[in-house]
This record gives sequence, structure tokens and C-alpha cells, in this order.
Amino acid sequence: MIEVERVDYIRVPVTDMREAVDFYGGVLGLERSPNSPHEDWVEYEVGSVTLAVMTPHTHDYEFTPLPPGTIALRVPDVAAAKASLESAGLEVGEVWDSGVCQGVGVSDPAGNRILLHRRYAPYRDGTLP
Repeated sequence: MIEVERVDYIRVPVTDMREAVDFYGGVLGLERSPNSPHEDWVEYEVGSVTLAVMTPHTHDYEFTPLPPGTIALRVPDVAAAKASLESAGLEVGEVWDSGVCQGVGVSDPAGNRILLHRRYAPYRDGTLP
């Protein structure tokens, strides 16, 4: 058996790096890592996970958007996040509520579906999210 220590990064394929940097850094406000290796691979530190926004054609494979729900980003207020995205001119889905959490979907410029999410109910053991 191997010993996995952590998730190092999640690759996010994009078609236009300038649009991606505007979306992930500008609209979502994610912090760009100063250690991003190249202009075709830009890393954003999000908690303990790195989103590696990259152009597939420069890494020897074709672009295919991520399946919906691959990336869920926790936000403090889903409705406020939706309003902010809409004011930036983005098309945003309707807010849904599962009874324990809320979420809303938005697509990045390459068509990757991003979920903005917030759990509000305690877990079964009573701890808060």
C-alpha cells in the first residue's frame, strides 16, 4: 500500500490563460502563488489545496472541461457570492438548499463548472463546519 500525504493540486484546464487569471484571481479573488512555474501553469492557493490552472495544449493533451461539481469552493455567504458574480456580468445558476448546505454554480471562461458552497448545519457528531 502507498502512503498518500495530501492532495498536492487539482488541475483546472483552460483555453485562455488571460481570461482564467482574470476569473480566478480577479473575480473569485483567489491568491496567486508566487511559485507558479510558468505562464501556462498558474497556481492558486485555496486553503490546503492548490488549483493549478493550466493550458492543456502546452502539456500534451487536448482540452476537456472538468465534470460539474469537481471543484466546490467554500464561501461565507452563497447569496452574496451569487450577487457579486452577477454584478461582474457572469451567468450564475439558482441557489439551492439541501437542508444542510447551500450552493450555486458558475462556469469559468473555459466552461469548467465551479460550485460555490456553504454548509450551515452541524455534522452528525455536533461539530460545526
